[in-house]
Amino acid sequence: MSSSAETPQKKIVVIGGGPGGYEAALHARGLGAEVTLIERQGTGGAAVLTDVVPSKTLIASADTIHRFHEVRDLGVHFVGGPQDGTEVQGLAANLQTINTRLLRLAATQSRDIRRGLEKEGVQVVDGVGSLADPNTVHVKAADGMEYDLAADAILVAVGAHPRTLPNAQPDGERILTWTQVYNMTEIPEHLVVVGSGVTGAEFASAYNGLGAKVTLVSSRDQVLPGEDTDAAEVLESVFERRGLTVVSRSRAEAVERTDDGVVVTLTGGRKIAASHCLLAVGSIPNTEGIGLEEVGVRLEDSGHIAVDRVSRTSVPSIYAAGDCTGVLPLASVAAMQGRIAMAHVLGDAVQPLRTSVVASNIFTSPEIASVGVSEKAIKDGIYSADVIKLDLATNARAKMMAVEDGFVKLFARKGPGTIIGGVVVGPRASELIFAISVAVSKGLTVDDFSETFTVYPSLSGSISEAARRLHHLQA
Repeated sequence: MSSSAETPQKKIVVIGGGPGGYEAALHARGLGAEVTLIERQGTGGAAVLTDVVPSKTLIASADTIHRFHEVRDLGVHFVGGPQDGTEVQGLAANLQTINTRLLRLAATQSRDIRRGLEKEGVQVVDGVGSLADPNTVHVKAADGMEYDLAADAILVAVGAHPRTLPNAQPDGERILTWTQVYNMTEIPEHLVVVGSGVTGAEFASAYNGLGAKVTLVSSRDQVLPGEDTDAAEVLESVFERRGLTVVSRSRAEAVERTDDGVVVTLTGGRKIAASHCLLAVGSIPNTEGIGLEEVGVRLEDSGHIAVDRVSRTSVPSIYAAGDCTGVLPLASVAAMQGRIAMAHVLGDAVQPLRTSVVASNIFTSPEIASVGVSEKAIKDGIYSADVIKLDLATNARAKMMAVEDGFVKLFARKGPGTIIGGVVVGPRASELIFAISVAVSKGLTVDDFSETFTVYPSLSGSISEAARRLHHLQA
């Protein structure tokens, strides 16, 4: 028989249905809370509908073409096509079919997330939420209704949107952001990608694979500034081999629409004529106009919400997760932030966020994955560690697959031999990094790795081999 003295069910309101929001909602329901999630765009948010899911689906199509063009010596050819090693003809992408498929997948994923939320008892509201006070969310529902929801705690997970340039305003046809590229119905004749960070490099690699002429404008000496230098060099080498042009140490000052394309003006006055331009110059958090500062939530100068390691803002009852916090713009980090926030609110065991163990992947071709300490931090003397790098060209499985680009790099602390970081460049690096991620997260040593069986032949064998070489280096 239940007691009237039972602890009342806590009420949680989540603003935003992306990875940070929906993962938090599911975790809170699992811990017994009453949860309402408010989402204006569709469950899954931008990550599912306009960012991660569609872009990686596009990349999967491009990667198929990349691989086919570069593995002719495997003895595979079109029936009736060339068999003498000459260039493969007749392989082309249908962008309209690709975009139809990726948007369908995104919509299906969004529906699946919503069904999962509703099955667990989360109340999903289509609409916009804003903060009325530290314990009240004002809702403007899509059906025209307006009302307030009381909450014991509020999670803000409103994401971010593409940044543009003052003299380069997207029109959704020729001048595009990464949310608009799926409007194109044909492979662009010549695409200029402005910005060589993760988003710019991924789309440049993808459209190059799909058959477009691509020019990548980079403000730095290398693509992927801030990433592993060796990885960036491999990618630039691959870009050059595939005919992709990188214009380094340049910025776009303006992008203008012409009758049949665009003209991109760079610093110094150089102009590039092209059919399309994609702006990949960062993002802006969606924190304006939702009442954050009015209720006392502190924002950074960039507009991001300031949070601690348990996702709490400057207001104790308000938490935040995802790209709106500016911690790390990764869906996996957003989801972790959301789960940590709910565990903290609801009294579950909680481990504060450790950004030092976050694994990330760049879905170029080849992929670039990393986790833990960077080699730059080791060279700068922040960490005392040994470094081993093994090219995949020496790996038996890679040879069988005709993989020549890429490597495995492992970092181990001097003395105890604890693995503190690593980088993988190659096919499916996003899968291979998991083993190194486990090692970094759990404090495994190079001996733990070197004494663990791997399949022969396998790409993961290079990780084990790197560990054995580190053991000998430290012996």
